[in-house]
Amino acid sequence: MNGIVIVDKPQEWTSQDVTARLRRVFQTRRIGHGGTLDPMATGVLPVFVGRATRGVEFFEHAEKTYEATLRLGLLTDTEDTSGTVLETRDVHISETEFLEILSQFRGKIMQVPPMYSALKINGQKLCDLARKGREVERKPREIEIFELECLEFSGLTARLRVRCSKGTYIRTLCKDIGLALGCGGCMQALRRVTAGAYTIEEAVPLAELLETETPEKYLRQVDTMFTQYPAVTLSQKQACRVRNGNSFSTTLEPGTYRSYSAEGEFLALSRVEDGTLSTIKSFFEV
Repeated sequence: MNGIVIVDKPQEWTSQDVTARLRRVFQTRRIGHGGTLDPMATGVLPVFVGRATRGVEFFEHAEKTYEATLRLGLLTDTEDTSGTVLETRDVHISETEFLEILSQFRGKIMQVPPMYSALKINGQKLCDLARKGREVERKPREIEIFELECLEFSGLTARLRVRCSKGTYIRTLCKDIGLALGCGGCMQALRRVTAGAYTIEEAVPLAELLETETPEKYLRQVDTMFTQYPAVTLSQKQACRVRNGNSFSTTLEPGTYRSYSAEGEFLALSRVEDGTLSTIKSFFEV
C-alpha cells in the first residue's frame, strides 16, 4: 500500500509511537511522519506509507498552524505544564496589554530552541542532556510567524492561533510572550490544526485506524501534498523519458509542476528551467 494518511494524534503518544503502530496496520516497514509533535500535543500528523515516503523530505518545510493555550505566571523547565515548576508569579495583565505585546512576535523573529527538544548539538539530543541536568548554549535561529491571533483571553490563560514556518517551537513562543509581559508563562495545551495542505477536519483518529480492517481506504494519493503546483499531462514519449530519469525540451513556463501520464498516473514532481523539464523526485511505481 502506498499513500498518505492524515492522523489525528492523541495526547501522550509520540510521533514515533504512531508510526510504529501503523507499520503493523499497513503491513509495511516503509513508513514515516511529516513533522514531529510533542507527546502532550494533539492534531494533524501526516504519515507517509510505502513509496509515498519519498515525499517526506518535501513536507518537512510545510507551514503549520496550531491552536495553543498559554498559561501566564507559570515558568517550567520544559516550557510547558508537563515539566517541573521553576517559578510562579502574579499576573496582572489586561487583554489590551496582551494583544499589544503579540505584535512583537509576528514576522521574522529569533528563537532559542528549548533544552527539552530533539534538536542535536554535537551529536547529542538536547532533551537527553536536559534529563541529565545539563544545559548547553543554543544559538538563536530565525523563524517566521505568519499569523498570530488571540482567540480567547481569560486573564490567566490565552488561547492562540499560530501559523508558522518550519522549526518554530510553540512552547518557546509561549514562554517568550510571557517573559515579554513580565509575568512569565508556559504552554498549557497544543493542537496542530493544519500541516501543509492537510487540515484537522480530514484527520482520522488514531483509534479508528487501529481498529479498521480496511486501512487502505484512508490513504490519500501522494500528489495531494503538491496541490500548490500546476499539473501537466505528458505524452507517452515524454512519460517514458521521465520513467527513465531523462529530461526533455518543453514549451512550458519556468516553474515546478506535477507531471502525470496520459492515463492519469502521478509520475513525478518536475522542474522547468531554460525550456527543459527535469525530475525533482519520481513517485511512479517501479
